[in-house]
Amino acid sequence: MREMKDSGISWVGEIPKEWTIMPLYCFYSERKNKNIFGAENNLLSLSCGKVIRKDINTSEGLLPSNYNGYNIVEAGDIIIRPTDLQNDKRSLRTGLSKERGIITSAYIALKPKNGINSRFYHYLLHTYDILKVFYNMGNGVRQGLNYDEFAKLMVYSPSDTEQQRIAEFLDRECGKIDGLKADIQAQIDTLEQYKRSVITEAVTHGLNPSAPMKGSGVDYIYKIKSDWRITKIGFVCSKLTRGFSAEDPALICSNNGSVMLRDEEKACGKMVSEDNAMQGIHIGDIAIHGMDTWHGAIGFSKIKGKITRVVHVCDSTEDKRFIVYYLKSLAYQNVYKLISNGVRGNTSDFRSWDKVKDIYICLPATKKEENEICDYLDAQCENIDMIIADKKRKSKRLTATKNRSFTNTLRAKRRSYEQHTFRKRISAVYHR
Repeated sequence: MREMKDSGISWVGEIPKEWTIMPLYCFYSERKNKNIFGAENNLLSLSCGKVIRKDINTSEGLLPSNYNGYNIVEAGDIIIRPTDLQNDKRSLRTGLSKERGIITSAYIALKPKNGINSRFYHYLLHTYDILKVFYNMGNGVRQGLNYDEFAKLMVYSPSDTEQQRIAEFLDRECGKIDGLKADIQAQIDTLEQYKRSVITEAVTHGLNPSAPMKGSGVDYIYKIKSDWRITKIGFVCSKLTRGFSAEDPALICSNNGSVMLRDEEKACGKMVSEDNAMQGIHIGDIAIHGMDTWHGAIGFSKIKGKITRVVHVCDSTEDKRFIVYYLKSLAYQNVYKLISNGVRGNTSDFRSWDKVKDIYICLPATKKEENEICDYLDAQCENIDMIIADKKRKSKRLTATKNRSFTNTLRAKRRSYEQHTFRKRISAVYHR
């Protein structure tokens, strides 16, 4: 049996006796190489624990006027996002660069010293990240860290041969999990697209596929049932101004169209939460997000609370479920981007109720048909959402299995002869 010793690191515990413990600066220096005159244009970003390419010509998000202040990094550098430590305790903060490129200078770029196996130390720091080690650095009160502070982090070092073996094992086995997760995500994406097509078909064609159709006379509405009518949102919906109490729960209208409780931990420091920026919303109200309409942030509230004034809280003379389904269908077809430019590229801006009122909507001939369509869509969407939720749970279990593989392997609790057991665990999760 392998002889172990106490690492002296609380979140690590025991490690093999022959492994050494040293601060990170023994293995990595800081790379500082400003992109002077914009010589390098391969823009990189840290996303979900991976360093990925980003389109330098994109118009989305907040962009700098130029990239001269960005840092040039090389393949094998480990990227650390050391900012916003106290507000964001969910995001993954480490990634391994696999190519030369530029990345924001707000991040720390760790440059490997001669002979260092960056794949091993990437996995090690990623494991620290999973264990939420970084949040306790700087006495747990600092919003950010610099290289000098981060480099004092204690890490352990197996032999070069064992580092290589561990990295190869994790590359191989975690690659299998990533493949299974990608397969699950593809299934989820297909189901989401199917749900969108079901909604769009029902709110324009009704439930009878052989019903006669007619042109709508509106550019962004193709054909509708011959006995349906076209009107505007302003004629069937009214904007509400509701009060609220300080004790009412804070809600959000999410991009998937759910009106839900706001995650205070995630929102901390990122959202205006003062009561003077809020309004009341009741059960049964329609919520239309003025900035995220194009995402499909349109929902039917099942909770009484308070919500940002950027959201239009509405009532309707029609079945409110139909209004929500129809407005979502326009988002699925990218209509909002066509009829209203946003304050940021590739978005839409419907903060003005006058603009929302001017949106065309097609309505069934009778309230009975409207109700039948809504009942049908409620049942269809519930079934699809149940399947999607099951697949998301499966993906989450695979992520947990992957994270356990990091912590167990990098603490030497799993040796190469246990690979068969690991593979069986992956298979059990995927086929559960």
